[in-house]
Amino acid sequence: EDVYSFTLQKEDLDSVYRHIELPLIPIAKQMHDDGVLIDVEYLAALGKEYHSELKKIEKRIFKAAGQEFNVSSPKQLGEILFDKLGLKPANQKKTGTGQKSTKESELEKMVGMHPIIEDIFLYREYQKLLGTYIDTIPKQLGSDGRLHADFIQAGTTTGRMASLNPNLQNIPIKTELGRRIRNAFVAPKKSILASIDYSQVELRIAAFLSKDEKLIEIFKEGGDIHRAVAAQVFGVSPEQVDPEMRRRAKVINFGILYGMGVTALKDNLGTSRAEAQIFYDEYFNTFSGLATYLEETKQFAAKHGFTLTFFGRKRRFEGIRSSLPFIRAAAERMA
Repeated sequence: EDVYSFTLQKEDLDSVYRHIELPLIPIAKQMHDDGVLIDVEYLAALGKEYHSELKKIEKRIFKAAGQEFNVSSPKQLGEILFDKLGLKPANQKKTGTGQKSTKESELEKMVGMHPIIEDIFLYREYQKLLGTYIDTIPKQLGSDGRLHADFIQAGTTTGRMASLNPNLQNIPIKTELGRRIRNAFVAPKKSILASIDYSQVELRIAAFLSKDEKLIEIFKEGGDIHRAVAAQVFGVSPEQVDPEMRRRAKVINFGILYGMGVTALKDNLGTSRAEAQIFYDEYFNTFSGLATYLEETKQFAAKHGFTLTFFGRKRRFEGIRSSLPFIRAAAERMA
Protein backbone atom coordinates (compact mmCIF):
# COMPACT_ATOMS: atom_id res chain seq x y z
CA GLU A 1 0.00 0.00 0.00
CA ASP A 2 2.74 2.45 0.99
CA VAL A 3 4.83 1.74 -2.11
CA TYR A 4 1.71 2.19 -4.28
CA SER A 5 0.75 5.43 -2.57
CA PHE A 6 4.27 6.79 -2.89
CA THR A 7 4.47 5.93 -6.61
CA LEU A 8 0.97 7.25 -7.35
CA GLN A 9 1.73 10.51 -5.58
CA LYS A 10 5.15 10.84 -7.17
CA GLU A 11 3.60 10.30 -10.61
CA ASP A 12 0.63 12.59 -9.86
CA LEU A 13 -1.75 9.69 -10.44
CA ASP A 14 -3.33 9.58 -7.01
CA SER A 15 -6.44 11.39 -8.24
CA VAL A 16 -6.96 9.01 -11.21
CA TYR A 17 -6.61 6.09 -8.80
CA ARG A 18 -8.92 7.41 -6.08
CA HIS A 19 -11.57 9.16 -8.15
CA ILE A 20 -11.75 7.02 -11.29
CA GLU A 21 -10.30 3.55 -10.77
CA LEU A 22 -11.29 2.70 -7.17
CA PRO A 23 -14.97 3.73 -7.45
CA LEU A 24 -15.22 1.65 -10.64
CA ILE A 25 -14.18 -1.64 -8.99
CA PRO A 26 -17.59 -2.43 -7.41
CA ILE A 27 -19.32 -1.47 -10.67
CA ALA A 28 -17.10 -3.77 -12.75
CA LYS A 29 -17.74 -6.55 -10.22
CA GLN A 30 -21.49 -5.98 -10.40
CA MET A 31 -21.36 -6.10 -14.22
CA HIS A 32 -19.56 -9.44 -13.98
CA ASP A 33 -21.93 -10.84 -11.36
CA ASP A 34 -25.09 -9.73 -13.18
CA GLY A 35 -23.95 -10.99 -16.56
CA VAL A 36 -26.10 -10.83 -19.68
CA LEU A 37 -28.95 -13.18 -20.62
CA ILE A 38 -28.41 -15.37 -23.70
CA ASP A 39 -31.13 -16.90 -25.85
CA VAL A 40 -29.62 -20.39 -26.08
CA GLU A 41 -32.31 -21.77 -28.40
CA TYR A 42 -31.77 -18.93 -30.85
CA LEU A 43 -27.99 -19.60 -30.87
CA ALA A 44 -28.56 -23.33 -31.38
CA ALA A 45 -30.80 -22.67 -34.40
CA LEU A 46 -28.30 -20.18 -35.80
CA GLY A 47 -25.51 -22.72 -35.26
CA LYS A 48 -27.42 -25.39 -37.16
CA GLU A 49 -28.03 -23.02 -40.07
CA TYR A 50 -24.41 -21.80 -40.19
CA HIS A 51 -22.89 -25.31 -39.94
CA SER A 52 -25.05 -26.47 -42.83
CA GLU A 53 -24.07 -23.39 -44.87
CA LEU A 54 -20.39 -24.04 -44.07
CA LYS A 55 -20.70 -27.59 -45.44
CA LYS A 56 -22.21 -26.26 -48.70
CA ILE A 57 -19.40 -23.73 -49.12
CA GLU A 58 -16.82 -26.41 -48.39
CA LYS A 59 -18.35 -28.63 -51.12
CA ARG A 60 -18.18 -25.75 -53.62
CA ILE A 61 -14.52 -25.13 -52.69
CA PHE A 62 -13.68 -28.84 -53.15
CA LYS A 63 -15.43 -28.85 -56.54
CA ALA A 64 -13.54 -25.73 -57.70
CA ALA A 65 -10.25 -27.23 -56.45
CA GLY A 66 -10.98 -30.63 -58.00
CA GLN A 67 -10.14 -32.39 -54.73
CA GLU A 68 -10.83 -32.43 -51.00
CA PHE A 69 -8.36 -30.72 -48.66
CA ASN A 70 -8.26 -28.92 -45.31
CA VAL A 71 -9.46 -25.39 -46.15
CA SER A 72 -8.23 -24.17 -42.74
CA SER A 73 -4.66 -25.24 -43.44
CA PRO A 74 -2.68 -22.33 -44.94
CA LYS A 75 -0.18 -24.83 -46.42
CA GLN A 76 -2.82 -26.96 -48.18
CA LEU A 77 -4.80 -23.92 -49.29
CA GLY A 78 -1.62 -22.36 -50.71
CA GLU A 79 -0.86 -25.51 -52.70
CA ILE A 80 -4.38 -25.47 -54.21
CA LEU A 81 -4.45 -21.75 -55.02
CA PHE A 82 -0.89 -21.15 -56.20
CA ASP A 83 0.30 -24.53 -57.50
CA LYS A 84 -2.83 -26.30 -58.72
CA LEU A 85 -4.94 -23.33 -59.86
CA GLY A 86 -1.90 -21.18 -60.71
CA LEU A 87 -3.26 -17.96 -59.21
CA LYS A 88 -0.74 -15.15 -58.73
CA PRO A 89 -1.50 -12.13 -56.54
CA ALA A 90 0.34 -8.89 -57.34
CA ASN A 91 3.67 -8.58 -55.44
CA GLN A 92 3.07 -11.79 -53.54
CA LYS A 93 4.13 -11.97 -49.90
CA LYS A 94 5.59 -14.98 -48.12
CA THR A 95 5.34 -16.10 -44.51
CA GLY A 96 8.32 -16.25 -42.14
CA THR A 97 8.92 -19.86 -43.16
CA GLY A 98 9.01 -18.99 -46.86
CA GLN A 99 5.50 -20.27 -47.67
CA LYS A 100 3.34 -18.18 -49.98
CA SER A 101 0.91 -16.32 -47.70
CA THR A 102 -2.86 -16.99 -47.75
CA LYS A 103 -3.78 -14.29 -45.27
CA GLU A 104 -6.70 -11.92 -45.84
CA SER A 105 -4.72 -9.12 -47.52
CA GLU A 106 -3.15 -11.58 -50.00
CA LEU A 107 -6.50 -13.18 -50.86
CA GLU A 108 -7.99 -9.72 -51.44
CA LYS A 109 -5.48 -9.19 -54.25
CA MET A 110 -6.99 -12.24 -56.00
CA VAL A 111 -10.67 -11.29 -55.82
CA GLY A 112 -12.19 -11.74 -59.28
CA MET A 113 -9.40 -14.09 -60.46
CA HIS A 114 -11.37 -17.21 -59.53
CA PRO A 115 -14.74 -17.89 -57.82
CA ILE A 116 -12.96 -20.02 -55.18
CA ILE A 117 -11.56 -16.84 -53.55
CA GLU A 118 -15.00 -15.42 -52.60
CA ASP A 119 -15.95 -18.82 -51.19
CA ILE A 120 -12.79 -18.96 -49.07
CA PHE A 121 -13.65 -15.55 -47.58
CA LEU A 122 -17.16 -16.79 -46.84
CA TYR A 123 -15.86 -20.07 -45.39
CA ARG A 124 -13.53 -18.19 -43.06
CA GLU A 125 -16.28 -15.85 -41.91
CA TYR A 126 -18.69 -18.70 -41.06
CA GLN A 127 -15.94 -20.64 -39.36
CA LYS A 128 -14.86 -17.67 -37.23
CA LEU A 129 -18.44 -16.87 -36.19
CA LEU A 130 -19.11 -20.48 -35.25
CA GLY A 131 -15.78 -21.10 -33.50
CA THR A 132 -15.53 -17.83 -31.61
CA TYR A 133 -19.16 -17.12 -30.75
CA ILE A 134 -22.00 -19.45 -31.77
CA ASP A 135 -20.54 -22.78 -30.62
CA THR A 136 -18.54 -21.30 -27.75
CA ILE A 137 -20.89 -18.92 -25.91
CA PRO A 138 -23.35 -21.66 -24.73
CA LYS A 139 -20.42 -23.47 -23.04
CA GLN A 140 -19.47 -20.32 -21.13
CA LEU A 141 -22.85 -19.65 -19.50
CA GLY A 142 -23.37 -19.74 -15.75
CA SER A 143 -26.04 -21.93 -14.16
CA ASP A 144 -28.38 -18.93 -14.45
CA GLY A 145 -28.17 -19.03 -18.26
CA ARG A 146 -26.24 -15.77 -18.29
CA LEU A 147 -22.83 -14.90 -19.65
CA HIS A 148 -20.48 -13.55 -16.96
CA ALA A 149 -17.54 -11.87 -18.66
CA ASP A 150 -14.59 -10.41 -16.77
CA PHE A 151 -14.20 -6.64 -17.12
CA ILE A 152 -10.58 -5.55 -16.93
CA GLN A 153 -10.00 -1.96 -15.82
CA ALA A 154 -6.31 -1.94 -16.60
CA GLY A 155 -6.65 -3.93 -19.80
CA THR A 156 -5.54 -1.22 -22.23
CA THR A 157 -2.80 1.37 -22.46
CA THR A 158 -5.34 4.16 -23.02
CA GLY A 159 -7.45 3.62 -19.90
CA ARG A 160 -10.34 1.98 -21.73
CA MET A 161 -11.83 -1.15 -20.21
CA ALA A 162 -11.31 -4.53 -21.81
CA SER A 163 -13.33 -7.70 -21.32
CA LEU A 164 -12.38 -11.37 -21.35
CA ASN A 165 -13.93 -14.82 -21.08
CA PRO A 166 -15.42 -13.93 -23.52
CA ASN A 167 -14.58 -10.52 -24.96
CA LEU A 168 -17.99 -8.84 -25.14
CA GLN A 169 -16.55 -5.76 -26.80
CA ASN A 170 -16.04 -7.32 -30.21
CA ILE A 171 -19.33 -9.06 -30.95
CA PRO A 172 -19.49 -8.72 -34.76
CA ILE A 173 -21.44 -5.91 -36.39
CA LYS A 174 -19.88 -5.29 -39.82
CA THR A 175 -21.70 -7.97 -41.83
CA GLU A 176 -25.25 -9.30 -41.65
CA LEU A 177 -23.90 -12.81 -40.90
CA GLY A 178 -22.08 -11.47 -37.83
CA ARG A 179 -24.82 -9.06 -36.73
CA ARG A 180 -27.31 -11.90 -36.31
CA ILE A 181 -25.28 -13.11 -33.30
CA ARG A 182 -26.30 -9.94 -31.46
CA ASN A 183 -29.92 -11.13 -31.40
CA ALA A 184 -28.82 -13.84 -28.93
CA PHE A 185 -28.19 -11.16 -26.28
CA VAL A 186 -31.60 -10.61 -24.73
CA ALA A 187 -33.33 -8.95 -21.79
CA PRO A 188 -35.41 -10.94 -19.29
CA LYS A 189 -39.21 -10.50 -19.35
CA LYS A 190 -40.42 -7.03 -18.34
CA SER A 191 -36.95 -5.59 -19.05
CA ILE A 192 -35.40 -4.00 -22.11
CA LEU A 193 -31.89 -3.66 -23.50
CA ALA A 194 -31.04 -0.01 -24.07
CA SER A 195 -28.35 1.20 -26.43
CA ILE A 196 -26.86 4.52 -25.38
CA ASP A 197 -24.39 6.43 -27.50
CA TYR A 198 -22.70 9.80 -27.10
CA SER A 199 -23.14 12.02 -30.12
CA GLN A 200 -19.73 12.76 -31.72
CA VAL A 201 -18.01 12.50 -28.38
CA GLU A 202 -14.44 12.44 -29.74
CA LEU A 203 -14.90 15.68 -31.62
CA ARG A 204 -16.53 17.32 -28.60
CA ILE A 205 -13.56 16.31 -26.45
CA ALA A 206 -11.20 17.61 -29.14
CA ALA A 207 -13.03 20.96 -29.11
CA PHE A 208 -12.92 21.04 -25.30
CA LEU A 209 -9.22 20.15 -25.01
CA SER A 210 -7.99 22.34 -27.86
CA LYS A 211 -10.32 25.27 -27.04
CA ASP A 212 -10.72 25.71 -30.82
CA GLU A 213 -13.19 28.58 -31.14
CA LYS A 214 -14.71 27.55 -34.47
CA LEU A 215 -15.23 23.94 -33.38
CA ILE A 216 -16.77 25.04 -30.06
CA GLU A 217 -19.07 27.44 -31.90
CA ILE A 218 -20.31 24.63 -34.19
CA PHE A 219 -21.18 22.47 -31.19
CA LYS A 220 -22.84 25.33 -29.32
CA GLU A 221 -25.08 25.98 -32.30
CA GLY A 222 -26.08 22.31 -32.10
CA GLY A 223 -25.97 21.67 -35.84
CA ASP A 224 -24.67 18.65 -37.75
CA ILE A 225 -20.93 18.80 -37.07
CA HIS A 226 -19.86 17.08 -40.31
CA ARG A 227 -22.07 19.36 -42.41
CA ALA A 228 -20.81 22.46 -40.56
CA VAL A 229 -17.16 21.44 -40.99
CA ALA A 230 -17.75 20.72 -44.69
CA ALA A 231 -19.29 24.20 -45.08
CA GLN A 232 -16.21 25.77 -43.43
CA VAL A 233 -13.64 23.76 -45.40
CA PHE A 234 -15.36 23.99 -48.80
CA GLY A 235 -16.34 27.61 -48.27
CA VAL A 236 -20.08 27.15 -48.93
CA SER A 237 -23.20 27.63 -46.83
CA PRO A 238 -24.40 24.62 -44.77
CA GLU A 239 -27.43 24.29 -47.11
CA GLN A 240 -25.11 23.90 -50.11
CA VAL A 241 -23.21 20.94 -48.60
CA ASP A 242 -23.96 17.80 -50.63
CA PRO A 243 -23.69 14.21 -49.27
CA GLU A 244 -20.21 13.75 -50.82
CA MET A 245 -18.87 16.91 -49.13
CA ARG A 246 -20.30 15.73 -45.82
CA ARG A 247 -18.74 12.27 -46.27
CA ARG A 248 -15.34 13.86 -46.90
CA ALA A 249 -15.64 16.11 -43.88
CA LYS A 250 -16.53 13.08 -41.75
CA VAL A 251 -13.45 11.17 -42.96
CA ILE A 252 -11.15 14.04 -42.08
CA ASN A 253 -12.94 14.91 -38.81
CA PHE A 254 -12.26 11.47 -37.36
CA GLY A 255 -9.04 10.87 -39.25
CA ILE A 256 -7.32 14.01 -38.00
CA LEU A 257 -7.98 13.08 -34.37
CA TYR A 258 -6.20 9.77 -34.86
CA GLY A 259 -3.21 11.31 -36.58
CA MET A 260 -4.16 10.49 -40.16
CA GLY A 261 -1.61 11.95 -42.57
CA VAL A 262 -2.07 13.15 -46.14
CA THR A 263 -1.41 9.69 -47.66
CA ALA A 264 -4.03 7.96 -45.51
CA LEU A 265 -6.44 10.81 -46.20
CA LYS A 266 -5.88 10.40 -49.95
CA ASP A 267 -6.68 6.67 -49.72
CA ASN A 268 -9.77 7.22 -47.58
CA LEU A 269 -11.15 9.99 -49.76
CA GLY A 270 -10.21 8.28 -53.01
CA THR A 271 -8.66 11.48 -54.40
CA SER A 272 -5.25 12.56 -55.66
CA ARG A 273 -2.47 13.38 -53.23
CA ALA A 274 -2.52 17.04 -54.29
CA GLU A 275 -6.24 17.32 -53.58
CA ALA A 276 -5.86 15.58 -50.20
CA GLN A 277 -3.06 18.01 -49.32
CA ILE A 278 -5.24 21.04 -50.14
CA PHE A 279 -8.08 19.59 -48.07
CA TYR A 280 -5.72 18.85 -45.18
CA ASP A 281 -4.21 22.35 -45.19
CA GLU A 282 -7.61 23.99 -45.53
CA TYR A 283 -8.89 22.04 -42.53
CA PHE A 284 -6.03 23.15 -40.30
CA ASN A 285 -6.21 26.75 -41.49
CA THR A 286 -9.88 26.75 -40.52
CA PHE A 287 -9.44 24.98 -37.19
CA SER A 288 -6.14 26.54 -36.17
CA GLY A 289 -6.78 25.98 -32.45
CA LEU A 290 -7.04 22.25 -33.04
CA ALA A 291 -3.91 22.29 -35.21
CA THR A 292 -1.94 24.05 -32.47
CA TYR A 293 -3.21 21.64 -29.82
CA LEU A 294 -2.20 18.55 -31.84
CA GLU A 295 1.26 19.99 -32.51
CA GLU A 296 1.76 20.92 -28.84
CA THR A 297 0.72 17.40 -27.78
CA LYS A 298 3.42 15.89 -30.02
CA GLN A 299 6.02 18.30 -28.65
CA PHE A 300 5.00 17.57 -25.05
CA ALA A 301 5.29 13.81 -25.68
CA ALA A 302 8.71 14.24 -27.31
CA LYS A 303 9.94 16.29 -24.35
CA HIS A 304 8.48 14.21 -21.49
CA GLY A 305 8.04 10.76 -23.05
CA PHE A 306 4.33 10.60 -22.13
CA THR A 307 1.00 12.33 -22.68
CA LEU A 308 -1.74 13.10 -20.17
CA THR A 309 -5.50 12.86 -20.34
CA PHE A 310 -7.58 15.74 -18.96
CA PHE A 311 -7.86 13.91 -15.63
CA GLY A 312 -4.15 13.16 -15.50
CA ARG A 313 -3.86 9.54 -16.67
CA LYS A 314 -0.42 8.97 -18.21
CA ARG A 315 0.54 7.02 -21.27
CA ARG A 316 4.20 6.56 -22.03
CA PHE A 317 5.66 6.26 -25.53
CA GLU A 318 8.88 4.30 -25.91
CA GLY A 319 9.34 5.25 -29.55
CA ILE A 320 8.78 9.01 -29.33
CA ARG A 321 12.52 9.76 -29.41
CA SER A 322 13.44 6.97 -31.82
CA SER A 323 15.93 7.75 -34.58
CA LEU A 324 13.76 5.69 -36.97
CA PRO A 325 11.20 8.05 -38.57
CA PHE A 326 8.40 5.48 -38.93
CA ILE A 327 8.63 4.45 -35.26
CA ARG A 328 8.68 8.07 -34.17
CA ALA A 329 5.69 8.87 -36.43
CA ALA A 330 3.72 5.94 -34.99
CA ALA A 331 4.42 7.17 -31.43
CA GLU A 332 3.38 10.70 -32.37
CA ARG A 333 0.15 9.40 -33.86
CA MET A 334 -0.65 7.46 -30.68
CA ALA A 335 0.24 10.47 -28.54
